[in-house]
Amino acid sequence: MKAWLWILALLLWPSSAQADELRPGYIDLTQQSSQEWQLVWKQTFSVPPTTMPSPPEIPILCKFAGEPEIGTSGAAVIGAAQLRCEGPLGGQTIGMPGLIGQSDMLVRIKPLEEPSQALRLTGREPVAKIARQPSTLQVLRTYFVLGVEHILVGWDHLLFVIALVLLVRKPKAVILAATAFTLSHSVTLAAAALGFVGLSQRPVEAMIALSIIFLALEILRPAGESPSLARRHPGVVAFLFGLLHGFGFAGALHAIGLPDGEIIPALLAFNIGVEAGQLLVIGGLLAALAALARFAKPWSEQVIRLAAYAIGITGAYWMIDRTIL
Repeated sequence: MKAWLWILALLLWPSSAQADELRPGYIDLTQQSSQEWQLVWKQTFSVPPTTMPSPPEIPILCKFAGEPEIGTSGAAVIGAAQLRCEGPLGGQTIGMPGLIGQSDMLVRIKPLEEPSQALRLTGREPVAKIARQPSTLQVLRTYFVLGVEHILVGWDHLLFVIALVLLVRKPKAVILAATAFTLSHSVTLAAAALGFVGLSQRPVEAMIALSIIFLALEILRPAGESPSLARRHPGVVAFLFGLLHGFGFAGALHAIGLPDGEIIPALLAFNIGVEAGQLLVIGGLLAALAALARFAKPWSEQVIRLAAYAIGITGAYWMIDRTIL
């Protein structure tokens, strides 16, 4: 029985999935004088590009002051340029040509005497309009969506939540454990994002992978054994691991950046977005487990064990990748 479960788990293993997909590109446009702006951008790709992409589409009132400097770093393209703009940028547009798939980009506009703006570019909407009067609502909307995306496409956090649901299963207990996880990672996310504490991301990411392996092993623990701490008090375990995952969320948020003057609203919106995405995952998985128990009960335990093997193997791969490779 275990042999074919291992084979299926290996076949289903998302080896090509990155542990944390929310490493979006960005465009930073910073005003240096009345007409001079500095443009810095980073565009991310799933694989290194074969040709050098074009620079961002700058506002119509701006011109490049010299040739942009563009280089590559792994699967990312990084560029910098000086712009000369003949007027205010409010009402103008900025974009990135060739933006496809999930390669989102965050645009940060930083005027000298006005509040910063945060805009989001996607494959569907690769051009955004710069607001004439920046609003907190704009920042809230942008960072809320980023938070939702982070939990839905950030594979390591997503697999931890899935494993937690598969371990606990009972809706009330799942809600309590998820609440504990939420409270704890919210604390460390805020503390790290505001600069009160900090940890190196590589060991944090390795420990997050270890937390996934731990839950996978708990799911696979034989039913006849005495209940472990994770089964007796899943909320405690979720709370402790949540402290660790909060540093992971903070690392992603640091890579995205927080807008000057709107740090607290952006942080709050990102955290709420993470929780909204988490609730979507938990609700969908509980519904799937209920359907499995109703329509395929003889197979339900085997399906859950198969999922646990796949989760554990993925966590082990990430653990090796983050500590040895």
